[in-house]
Amino acid sequence: MAASDFKVLVVGGGPVGLIAAHALHHAGIDFEVLEARDSVVLDQGASLVLASPSIRVLHQLGLWERLSEIGVEMKRSTSFTRDGSIFSDNTALFQTFKTNFGLAPYIFHRAQLINVLYNELPSDAKVHYHLSKKIMSMDVSKKDSVQVTCADGRTFEGSIVLGADGVHSKTRTLMRGLALSQDTQLTWEDAAEPFSKEYRCLWSSFPRPAEVEQGYATDTQSKDMSVMFLAGKERGWIFLYKRIEPLESSTSPTRPEKATRVRWTEDDMRTYATQFAEFPVTETLNVKDVYETRFNQGLADLEEGILKHWSWGRVVLAGDACHKFTPNAGRGLNNGIQDVVALCNGLYEMLNSKQGISPDEATLSKVFSEYQTLRSEPLKSDYKQSRSISRMHAWKNTLYYFMARYIMSCEWLVMFMLKFSASKMIKKAFVFNYILVDEPFTALVKWNHPLVADADLQK
Repeated sequence: MAASDFKVLVVGGGPVGLIAAHALHHAGIDFEVLEARDSVVLDQGASLVLASPSIRVLHQLGLWERLSEIGVEMKRSTSFTRDGSIFSDNTALFQTFKTNFGLAPYIFHRAQLINVLYNELPSDAKVHYHLSKKIMSMDVSKKDSVQVTCADGRTFEGSIVLGADGVHSKTRTLMRGLALSQDTQLTWEDAAEPFSKEYRCLWSSFPRPAEVEQGYATDTQSKDMSVMFLAGKERGWIFLYKRIEPLESSTSPTRPEKATRVRWTEDDMRTYATQFAEFPVTETLNVKDVYETRFNQGLADLEEGILKHWSWGRVVLAGDACHKFTPNAGRGLNNGIQDVVALCNGLYEMLNSKQGISPDEATLSKVFSEYQTLRSEPLKSDYKQSRSISRMHAWKNTLYYFMARYIMSCEWLVMFMLKFSASKMIKKAFVFNYILVDEPFTALVKWNHPLVADADLQK
């Protein structure tokens, strides 16, 4: 059993924070989720794509049956040039995913996915999810605990803080400040704003056009600009990417400096989208055709990077708080889920080995370090691929253009890479060591960490 007085304060109630809540509940570890917003579900996000490793984890948590009802399996992808010419049209890729791993990636509307993750929390776990709890400070003066204070004056005390509060993580900022104030000789390589920015993206959701099949994805490529289109069950989404430099001068009034967060107006977004109006998203539709039917939209500069420091003392980070990708390859949430799995496995093993004794900081430091080490190799691999795809789609230079048009558009080569290269990394994905369930996705590739329903078989 986990130590009865051990509690995790999860900062951030988005997808990663909610999955952490499910994982901790299954592990018998006490927790509180502190969400800064006033609502669990705000229809402000775009789409999310989950690959088979994430779906196996969701199956372990008892969530997949419900989620499969709102998601759509990807079936086909097409690549266009800006003038509408097709240079790649691929269905075999997703069939290969099914052959190798049992299913292809699934597309979800972010708000719907969050709604299911929250609603499926058991009632005795759901009471530990708190809204309007924007954290302002952390107190680490006590030997065996950490205390956070929220903007409304309420305080929460726990054994550790798990920062799952996204790319603009308050937890990360507070952790860094505490570390530097506690040890003035400390060399902290991560800057206050640690992520770089090279691209900007406007996303928008709209009713899925009737003539577009579910599970269809496209990309439209050109110099320094690109478009992605996804078709879900009821909605479609576009992502309009533009390289920030050299298209803009440093004197642009709306150009963010470094990694500073900028609030864009509706006029800003409309002006930005106009630049992409004639880009094709299907053989019959352009950006302007779907953008005009939009439900909502958002514009942001895209952070990229991997932190060197994921933890300090009793504070640890997960998801976008410690690593951020451009969304072209859909690797963000998938890696956040793997973070939760690796970290919760470590916490569960630690608490069971302690036999009810609350762990000290040295023990926690070891668990956090092992967690980051476990995640390092797959994370760096996905980060490298995500960067490359973003730059290939936007033809950053001659090499990326050549790769996009003549290498990655070659269907047989992509199939070869998936079968004999990517599969070697994908099959290493972690699952929860403490949740016993049958393996529903049996296919050609054998997982390094199989799901089992019998404790004896797991041993």
